[in-house]
Amino acid sequence: MVEEVHRHTVHTLVFRSLKRTHDMFVANRKLLPPLDEEAEKIKMKIKAKDQYGDIVAKVDYNKLSRKNEIESKTRDDDIHSDLESDSSNALVPVPEESFTPSTAVVPVQQRKALSLPKPKWHPPWKLYRVISGHLGWVRCVAVEPGNEWFATGSADRVIKVWEMSTGKLKVSLTGHVSSVRGLAISKRHPYLFSCGEDKQVKCWDLEYNKVIRHYHGHLSAVYSLALHPSLDILLTAGRDATARVWDMRTKANVHTLTGHTYTVASVIAQDCEPQVITGSHDCTIRLWDLAAGRSITTLTHHKKSVRSVIFHPTLYMFASASSDNIKQWRCPEGKFVQNLFGHNAIINCLAINGDGVMVSGGDNGTIHCWDWRTGYNFQRLQAPVQPGSMDSESGISAMCFDQSGTRLITAEADKTIKVYREDETATEESHPIVWRPDLLNSSRRY
Repeated sequence: MVEEVHRHTVHTLVFRSLKRTHDMFVANRKLLPPLDEEAEKIKMKIKAKDQYGDIVAKVDYNKLSRKNEIESKTRDDDIHSDLESDSSNALVPVPEESFTPSTAVVPVQQRKALSLPKPKWHPPWKLYRVISGHLGWVRCVAVEPGNEWFATGSADRVIKVWEMSTGKLKVSLTGHVSSVRGLAISKRHPYLFSCGEDKQVKCWDLEYNKVIRHYHGHLSAVYSLALHPSLDILLTAGRDATARVWDMRTKANVHTLTGHTYTVASVIAQDCEPQVITGSHDCTIRLWDLAAGRSITTLTHHKKSVRSVIFHPTLYMFASASSDNIKQWRCPEGKFVQNLFGHNAIINCLAINGDGVMVSGGDNGTIHCWDWRTGYNFQRLQAPVQPGSMDSESGISAMCFDQSGTRLITAEADKTIKVYREDETATEESHPIVWRPDLLNSSRRY
């Protein structure tokens, strides 16, 4: 009973307090300043412009256009006929004083279509020699600087040296205990460098055909190697997700370039500045400072494994190959240039000559020839598989041009080396350029 009385007392006090507050504000209502109608209009106008500015401007513009059209119809026939001939494609002029900066409509300018330059005509390539001799997949190829011979490495653990002019075998080098995956020939010394899946990196003296140095350090298979163009430095990369920089003579491991998270499939070095570029199965490309031994830039544009990177021989650019497409980049910061579409396969290798012809080799045995400047695919090749081999053994593992850029050498999974050259009988009339820039514009993605 006491609690109910207490609750009733509290409710009564609250009600009286609310009533007293209400009465006080009602009594003071007349003391408030009167509403400024002009200020309210400005406030509503600003609010409408903020929320519906574009719509209001279009409505005002349409009203003015219709008003001008009605006025123009009342003019005499001569003026009306002149306007009728010109007003089909032109907007009706609107007096400038009828627009305010808040409601003026800026006409949208249409963007011009990207104009693509017409590609340079290149003669088609044709197969003219097939060299047999290896007992396993041919995994790598390198051409001697004098252009007299070239070397190939295979899964049969043997390195073979062939004459360039005749394709005859000169010498076989044995020493690796597993598949040979990379070869490089020095321009300044009589040295041949090789690497393989046995974790070994070897330096061969070509005067004695013997191994004179070993470079120990990789923890797994070594898939790629390259020589610096002007320094006595050797670069290797492999399945341990690292690239290593070696002093060629002392065998010292100068730098270990770490940062990739999966197999490093390709490594190259340039002469213009101390820069190394690597492509990895983690779908990234890394640009390294050779002097500091650290990563400068990581390019993540590719969505699939990057299996090959290669420099252009004359331009300050490089290209990378992946299953999604081929990309061109500008050095030294790695600025993206363009995509090259159409090679619907796992691309294992790239090669570029001085005439601006880039060639890509796929895991299904296809070869695509591209015009470097425009990205135009002017030829597609697929050589027949060697008799006795399966269709699945038609992949191209490596390729390179000779020093003149007129012969293309491919290392293939059917245990053969194929040599291509330009068709001398081809002309622009017999093999015209089918150039469709409208289709290229619609398919060019970044």
